[in-house]
Amino acid sequence: MKLPFALLAACLFAGAAVAQTPVEVFEKRIAPIFKSPNPSSCVQCHLAGVDLKDYILPDAEKTFRSLRDQGLIDLDAPEKSKIVKLIEMGTGDKKVNAVQAKMRLAEREAFVAWIAACAADPQLKAAPKLDAQDRAGPGRPVEVIRHGRKDQMLDSFEKNVWAWRFRCMNCHTEGTPQNDKYRKEFGDRVAWVKKGGAAATLDYLVASKLIDSAKPEQSLLLRKPLGEKHEGGLKFVVGDEAYKGFRNWIEDVAAIRSDKYAAAKDLPAIDAGPQKFGTDLWLKLTDCPPAWGDKFLQVGVYAWDAKLKKWDEAPIAVSDRVVFGKGKLWQHSLTLLAQKDSPRAKLWLAGKPSLPDGKYLLKAHVDAEGKLAKDWKAVLGEADYAGRVEFQAKWKEGYGSMTAVDASKVRK
Repeated sequence: MKLPFALLAACLFAGAAVAQTPVEVFEKRIAPIFKSPNPSSCVQCHLAGVDLKDYILPDAEKTFRSLRDQGLIDLDAPEKSKIVKLIEMGTGDKKVNAVQAKMRLAEREAFVAWIAACAADPQLKAAPKLDAQDRAGPGRPVEVIRHGRKDQMLDSFEKNVWAWRFRCMNCHTEGTPQNDKYRKEFGDRVAWVKKGGAAATLDYLVASKLIDSAKPEQSLLLRKPLGEKHEGGLKFVVGDEAYKGFRNWIEDVAAIRSDKYAAAKDLPAIDAGPQKFGTDLWLKLTDCPPAWGDKFLQVGVYAWDAKLKKWDEAPIAVSDRVVFGKGKLWQHSLTLLAQKDSPRAKLWLAGKPSLPDGKYLLKAHVDAEGKLAKDWKAVLGEADYAGRVEFQAKWKEGYGSMTAVDASKVRK
């Protein structure tokens, strides 16, 4: 049975006024952390890979030597010790409840008191170094531990999930009339797009049952948008950009949760691509060629550079969806792209992402052979290029204010 957080915190605070020697302080205030079956406050910031008890040994003297030899304690200023700073990292997080905050404070005060007691013991301070293999520490390298930190996961989440939220948010944003209706019918899990934004949504999802750590590809967060018993219908198809983003992120979370990353080389490659910004700007292609019917279509939208008098090399927006063959129609919301730290990215981060009215170039790729359904990681390339067309746009938000392009004018 797990010891309640409040009771464990009380144990860590207990005896603060009477314990004097390093061993007494250790046994009364540090050992309970080591012996507790509960995770430490580290879980508030880290999904996996590290726990405060990883730094503690059963023996008080060896724990001191281990931390001292790794530069984790400051005997001149115990409160400035690195181990104390690590504990303090989650302090002030408004999402942490009062009991967890008390637990973190208890851990901090316990270590400060113990380090101060150690600093007052000349014999202990003079103890020989502990052999490297006997020192306590996490079983994972710092790169892996850092990768599993929630604030580090936010960038990946924004690129891979948050950028595509406009496909889901009409029904899944908490507090909206549509979501209130579905919550009554299906429960709280349908309110996974949080009003607090990307960080709040990330925190909710990593702790939820919408992600299946054992079988990531079977996660509800991935299966529902594919149309499986989904009131909102089909939002993804296997291999589209949103599916790729969600699945990559879900598989990463599952690997972190399961502590599968043993070394830095096991971590997923860093995404050096542009930042992605979801929008409610819609693009519609009318009179699509019969050859595109019921096929997956991916579009890139390119801006005109008036100064250089040419089209930008990289798209400013992308979107993808299956063409409605019977209606010769394709339509979807746009996701905008900007290189990280570029003026455009900074502008969109500071306000609402948008596109100026003007002329644009559309490039279309069609998955005529169904390659994405066979391999969700496949990328449409030159062989799938269907052509291009220039168009004038007056961008307005909303499903009812789509920018329309005549697809019959697309030419290679």
